[in-house]
Amino acid sequence: MKRSVMMKNFLIIICLLMAACSGTKHLPAGEKLYTGANVKLESGEKIGRKKERIIKKTAEGAFYPKPNSSFLGLRFKLWKYMAAGDTAESKIKKWMRRTGEAPVLIGNLKPMVTSSVIDAKLYNIGILKSYTEHSIVEKKHTAKINYTSHIHKPYTVKELTYAISDSSISSLILSEKEKSLIKPGDDYSLEKLKNERNRIDDLLKNNGYFYFDPDFLLFKADTSESENTFAYRLTLKDSVPLQALTVYRINHVYIDQAYSLNERAITRVKDTIPYGNYLFLGRERKASIRPSVIARSVFLRKNAVYARKNHTATLNRLMSMGNFKFVSVKFTDSDTTASGFLDVTILMTAIPKYAFKAELDVVSKSNNYTGPRMNASVLDRNTFKGTELLTFSLAGSWETQLSGKTKNLQSYSLNPKVELTFPRFIVPFKMKQTSSIFLPKTRLSLSYDYLNRGNYFDMRALQFIFGYRWKEEIRKEHELNPVSVSYSVVGNKSEAFNELLESNPYLKKSYEDQFIAGTSYSYTFNEQILSGKTIQYFFQLTTELAGNALSLVNVIAGEKISSENPSQISGSYYSQFARMSLDGRVYYNFPDKSNFAFRVYGGLAVPYGNSSTLPYVKQFFSGGPNSIRAFSINSLGPGTYNQNTDSLGFLRLGGDVKLEINAEYRFNIFRFLKGALFTDAGNVWLLKSNPSTIGTPFSFSGFAGEMAVGAGFGLRIDVSLFLLRFDLAMPLRKPWLEKNNRWVLDEINLGSPAWRSENLLLNVAIGYPF
Repeated sequence: MKRSVMMKNFLIIICLLMAACSGTKHLPAGEKLYTGANVKLESGEKIGRKKERIIKKTAEGAFYPKPNSSFLGLRFKLWKYMAAGDTAESKIKKWMRRTGEAPVLIGNLKPMVTSSVIDAKLYNIGILKSYTEHSIVEKKHTAKINYTSHIHKPYTVKELTYAISDSSISSLILSEKEKSLIKPGDDYSLEKLKNERNRIDDLLKNNGYFYFDPDFLLFKADTSESENTFAYRLTLKDSVPLQALTVYRINHVYIDQAYSLNERAITRVKDTIPYGNYLFLGRERKASIRPSVIARSVFLRKNAVYARKNHTATLNRLMSMGNFKFVSVKFTDSDTTASGFLDVTILMTAIPKYAFKAELDVVSKSNNYTGPRMNASVLDRNTFKGTELLTFSLAGSWETQLSGKTKNLQSYSLNPKVELTFPRFIVPFKMKQTSSIFLPKTRLSLSYDYLNRGNYFDMRALQFIFGYRWKEEIRKEHELNPVSVSYSVVGNKSEAFNELLESNPYLKKSYEDQFIAGTSYSYTFNEQILSGKTIQYFFQLTTELAGNALSLVNVIAGEKISSENPSQISGSYYSQFARMSLDGRVYYNFPDKSNFAFRVYGGLAVPYGNSSTLPYVKQFFSGGPNSIRAFSINSLGPGTYNQNTDSLGFLRLGGDVKLEINAEYRFNIFRFLKGALFTDAGNVWLLKSNPSTIGTPFSFSGFAGEMAVGAGFGLRIDVSLFLLRFDLAMPLRKPWLEKNNRWVLDEINLGSPAWRSENLLLNVAIGYPF
């Protein structure tokens, strides 16, 4: 009885809150709140569903203004604005007024104007004779507008002919007419006509027509009333200047590495230093980049026909060096006796050669470990005067657990690293230079990691990497590391740690001294850098092979390769394995700037030959702020194993197989505060070939029933420079429970402190999880 009364009171309170947040309470007398509009299409002709959707979406683009924003029926921003009052005096009310939304009133709208805009937009997609009516539907405090557009089938393109008066331009356009965006049978589209003019302009700009402009192109149209078609004829305007019809070549190319943004005009210094066909200004600094390096990234060459693509490639290549904060290319008519020549001046403002960065923060992890972390680095951006980037960095951290079974257990690490990056491929053979806008990179990295795990052990690891990174285009990036060598030693093992290893053979095998020598390759496809796309895709493939070259040497030497009697290098076992992971994501962006993100991650690693288990650093782990957020860092699996019952402390068990699925809806609350609703599922497993008996091995018939599932909500503080994320999650499915009792939805009890302490997990992190 008490529960029903409480529920009734709760519902009453919710209804009152919804009424209060509807924002209609304090509207001006006689006014109604505008809640939106819709459009209905009327036609005596059969148009087709697909075209109707396009036409309707085009018409809806004319709706203005937008109604007040709402979430779950609550107009919170409107309520804040109205509750602040007209004379907001206190700081809170001023803030409410500033961050709220003024009411959009039906009396301020002009539906007749909107009807005209709808007709204009429909005209631009081939519906030349539409007319739109409107009606206002009023309720007690609100009103909406219904528009009805009377339409016909869109006009289509019958043909496109060319009548270009200049023979050189005509032949150039006709040489690529198959690339035209105007196709017979397509619906008329003003946007396509504009894009076609820009396409032809790009073609001409890449063939020397420096002063040409897309406005010089004119589409003349003949309409057929009976067939609802357009016949286009492409011509040049009568008033095209002679300069626009002239093919320009490059004359002098001046390069200034010491240009200052404070200079009001371009200074042409008389004492130039020639290098090939380029002229470097004589005021170059001693620490400037070698002319040969700059010349490799300049594609505007003396006597060559001007091409916009070479202009763009030059700008992008020089900026991607990372040594300049400003690059500009200026063109002027050359003062030679012959016409049709351009002088080029490339102005570059350098970034300081040396830079120092230091970061200090306090990290609080979801497994109760807390402590400071420091990272300091010194950069030399032009080490050998060839835009090489030399980085010395030193990172260190200390952490301790503030609660739990291993309270006060401490750990610290020290990680010095030196890295040298060359802005080109360094290979033992000659490579043809390309005009790609992206600079390839060659990287050499040497790092040393020291890790002390409190009363357990310390680990020393030395790693060397030699590899390449290049972009195929803006969305596609490759990274190949032909040489990746690491050597790790575990020492100072305590009795407690040795006992733990003896009781867990799989963990013991993972913490053996390891020598890893192999190669790795990754391919990344990323559309998130393309703004404005409704659907964006991300895909990353990573592969790694290790130990094969060493095994081949042993086989040639007559040794037998076996995991039961593994071979050694300098007294340490070398690892042999193949590893691959796939990370696929889809982002759907809604018009209100909210978005839905979905990710699937899968990984598989197989030890073979000289190894029966993977090295610890190459195993897969699940759980944590960027994984399954309802479970602490790396605590899931393998399989149905429950790591929470073990006193592993800092240690965690990984797996050979990993599968994760994440879904998240992200929405704006106001300004810098964003919210999210999410659910995660996943786990890690060992392969059946793994000698360990921990958990259940991976099987296609059983893995779905062993997935951990969690859900929650998050708050994100986005201040452009960084995003601070708070995600509160709870488990919905625990894989270590009995087979038919793994779902724990019926156990949720938010009112119980004991349940909250055991199940609610707050993740604090920087950036989005995916």
